Amino acid sequence: MLVLVVACGAALYGYASERVRHVAALADYPGRPPAGKGTNWLLVGSDSRAGLTSRQREDLHVGNDRVRNTDTIMVLHSGRHGPYLVSLPRDSYVPVPGHGRAKINEAYADGGPRLLTRTVERATGLRIDRYAEVSFLGVVRLVDAVGGVRLCLPEPLRDTRAGADFAAGCHRMDGRQALAFVRARYADPQGDLGRVKRQRRLIGAVADKMLGPGVLWNPFRLVPVLGAALASLAVDDASGTPELLAMARSMKEVAGGGGATVTVPVASPGVSMGEAGDVLLWDANGARRLFGALRVDAVIQTSGTD
Repeated sequence: MLVLVVACGAALYGYASERVRHVAALADYPGRPPAGKGTNWLLVGSDSRAGLTSRQREDLHVGNDRVRNTDTIMVLHSGRHGPYLVSLPRDSYVPVPGHGRAKINEAYADGGPRLLTRTVERATGLRIDRYAEVSFLGVVRLVDAVGGVRLCLPEPLRDTRAGADFAAGCHRMDGRQALAFVRARYADPQGDLGRVKRQRRLIGAVADKMLGPGVLWNPFRLVPVLGAALASLAVDDASGTPELLAMARSMKEVAGGGGATVTVPVASPGVSMGEAGDVLLWDANGARRLFGALRVDAVIQTSGTD
């Protein structure tokens, strides 16, 4: 029996290793932050419509915009303390190398994963060690593969632009509903700050289901879930199955109440910057303390967690 279990595990490991997709996201450059303690993942949700039919775009309420930005930008830090999941709101107004100051999500449109990674490193002072990216369609497929997720809302959430229409209370959401849940912001009084909290909750819920006994100990569910996860993700060139497993374990720990989730401290959430539109300004001192603690793998202040 033990031999069979080991053989099945080895086969699944090989299956996963062959299907990991890579993207050029990390590169050295003059002035790059030095390596700190612990490991920093940059987790990105792109708004790419690639692979979506016109019917899917309509059903998912994602429109036909051809510009690729990032709806979700997070840093997952793991080490002696944490893990910590830190959201960087998409409207954060930061220096984008070679493009002046702009919203942080525009870095992806201007230069893809490498420029986004460099922008995050410059804004935070952290060395990004790993990178993972998922698209709209990837979110839908992954949530559906785990059989949906249960998410609870203290208040109704309705946003016709995102396709969200949820009453207060708990809901079993499929992939389409989960995407609407994390994209809604126009009807949220907290705007993008409210959205990043929902994004963290969804990521934690998916990780919890993926690494739960209902999936891990059921090969008839594990193989399709693993396939959907690998098809949904693209990671940096140096990351493979071991790194993805470590990342997933950190996410499950966060979902279970270990570590903490937090948004970078904000000074002004809605400042007009001409052509850039309304942007979000970080609290410089608060951000410096937060990222300084992560750099040395220290305990962070969690007064702003959710």
